[in-house]
Amino acid sequence: MELRDIEIFLALADELHFGRTAERLHVSQARVSQTIKQVERRIGAPLFARTSRRVQLTPIGKRLRDDLGPAYRALREGVERAVAAGRGIGGVLRLGFEAPGVADLTEDLLDRFRRRYPDTELLIREADFADPVAMLRSGEIDVLVTLLPVDEADLATGPAVYTEPMVLAVSSKHPFARRKSVTLDDLARDTVLRAAHPPEPYWIEEPRQWLTPAGHPVTRGKPFATFQELLAAIATGAGICPLAAHAREYFSHPRIRFVPFAGSPDVEWGLVWPRSAETARVQAFASVAASSRP
Repeated sequence: MELRDIEIFLALADELHFGRTAERLHVSQARVSQTIKQVERRIGAPLFARTSRRVQLTPIGKRLRDDLGPAYRALREGVERAVAAGRGIGGVLRLGFEAPGVADLTEDLLDRFRRRYPDTELLIREADFADPVAMLRSGEIDVLVTLLPVDEADLATGPAVYTEPMVLAVSSKHPFARRKSVTLDDLARDTVLRAAHPPEPYWIEEPRQWLTPAGHPVTRGKPFATFQELLAAIATGAGICPLAAHAREYFSHPRIRFVPFAGSPDVEWGLVWPRSAETARVQAFASVAASSRP
């Protein structure tokens, strides 16, 4: 079997869907189907049981998946290590996080990168709360994990590395604190606090008013330069603030309640780096991040 045949077989064994496998490998669905048929002819037995609704591994297919999977991963990682050595990927990759808690939540990704590139040291930094991309532009970090979207001419955007729902941080004395959930339209019922850095043009065009999905205007409060100042203001009832859900565990506060949003989209944390400083180490980290997404 060719290496590409093994890759297609293992991807289909994982996805159990010809269309998703084709999208994942950037090939046509016909290519996936033809490859599997060729492999089955070589094996002399069906590897997948196909119906109009389901694709399942046969017992022989499961055994082949279990046998080939570890060997394929070891072979691929060996090649990647050789490429890394040839390209000089070893050294230090300075990785900044807009939210320090996300560094813990993406520990699996960091461990995968360390295993694949043991000669590269990851240096974890906390980005400036008031201006997360400033450290990228000053050259203090190589890659930033920040909230998406980011759409700036000098910055490249890589894959998302963590997805989570939103919660609304309110004072424990706020009427919302007794609720099981809130909606985006509830943001119009109080002052919404925010970080010091102004919204970028692709989030909202200043000075256009913020509106909820139902069209209600949102009152924006004073900006805060640090996250602790923001939490203190919420605790005293100065306003409310939407936050990523991990804030419940990482920033527990006796006078703050974190109320889930109902029906709001999830937020994505993703990779960003300067286009002018896209090194082999940065490319390698982005590649590992992309391959670890479901």
